[in-house]
Amino acid sequence: MTTVPETTPPVSERAASTDVLLDIDCLKMHFPIRRGLLRRKVGEVKAVDGVTLKIRRGETLGLVGESGCGKTTVGRCISRLYTPTGGRICFDGVDITSMSEKEFRPLRRNISVIFQDPYASLDPRQSAGSIVGEPLKVHKLVENKRDYNDWVERLFVKVGLDPNLMSRFPHEFSGGQRQRIGIARALAGEPKLIICDEPVSALDVSIQAQIINLLMDLREGASGLGYIFIAHDLSVVKHFSDRIAVMYLGRIVEITTPGELYDNPLHPYTRALLSAVCVPDPDLEATRERIVLEGEVPSPVNPPSGCTFHARCVNAIPECSKTVPVLKDLGNDHEVACLRVG
Repeated sequence: MTTVPETTPPVSERAASTDVLLDIDCLKMHFPIRRGLLRRKVGEVKAVDGVTLKIRRGETLGLVGESGCGKTTVGRCISRLYTPTGGRICFDGVDITSMSEKEFRPLRRNISVIFQDPYASLDPRQSAGSIVGEPLKVHKLVENKRDYNDWVERLFVKVGLDPNLMSRFPHEFSGGQRQRIGIARALAGEPKLIICDEPVSALDVSIQAQIINLLMDLREGASGLGYIFIAHDLSVVKHFSDRIAVMYLGRIVEITTPGELYDNPLHPYTRALLSAVCVPDPDLEATRERIVLEGEVPSPVNPPSGCTFHARCVNAIPECSKTVPVLKDLGNDHEVACLRVG
C-alpha cells in the first residue's frame, strides 16, 4: 500500500473558487463492434454512458472505480485522444466536443496527460531532454535554443531530476525517474489541467509515495492548476483530492469530498468499494463490515436497464431496473445517483 500523509489536506482557496474550468454534460463514448468481411457494425461497447462532471479551477478531482468502468476513457475524451460519440465537453468556457484537430491544437497545451506506464509512454529513440522539450517546440513557446535549454533544465529541476541527465535515453532511467520525465513533459506547456491516468500503479511501492508527494508539491506551487487523478488506490485518492467521483459501468454514481465519502458513503457500490480497502490496524480490520457483491460486473456491450448496479445491489427495488438514476444534490457538496437515497 502506498504511504501517504495521514492528514487530509484542506480544500485550497483555488478549489474553493466557483470558476468552472471543465464542464462535462452527459458525456458518451461508445466503441463500435464490427464483424464480417464488410466490417458491419453489430453492436457497441458503452465505455462511457452519460457522465456529468464539473471541475473548478485549481481543484483536484479523484476518479475511482473498478477496472473497465470507463475512468481512462473519460480522461482520453477530455484530452481529445478520443472523439466523444455524445454529450458536451466545455473547457475554460470553450466547447471542445466536436472540434477538429486543427481547431483544438491551440488549446491542446492547456490539457496534459501523465500516462500510467512510464515504460511505454516515452519514445525510446528520443533523449530525456528532447522528450520534455518537445511541447515547447510544438506549441512554439521558445524563440531560440538557449531559451529552450533553460526551460528544459528548469523542468528537470522542478521534478527532482539532475539536468545533467538530459542527454540520456529512457532505458537508462529507473521507473520512478521515467515517470518524473513524463510529469516534466506534462508541465512543459504550462497547462491548466493535468489528467493523471493511474500515474503510480506501474511503479514499485517504494517509489509511489515519492511521485504522489511530487504531484502534491507541484499542485501547491501552481496557481489555478487542476488535476483529474484516476486511480485504484483509494487511500491515495483520499489524501490527494478535493473531491472524489465514483464510477460504475460508465456512469458516475457518487461525488463528494474525501471526508464525506469515507465517513458517510451513500451509494451501495461506494460502500462496497470502501469495505475492500485494507486497514493497517488489525483490530479495526477484524471488526469492519465486509460487503461482498454478488455476481460479476455486467458487460458494457449490453448493460442492464435502469440503474446499471441494480443486479448486484441488495437494496434494489423493481423500479431500479426501469429508471436510470440521476445525480441528486443532497447538500454538503454531496451528490449521489440512487433511487433509494435522498
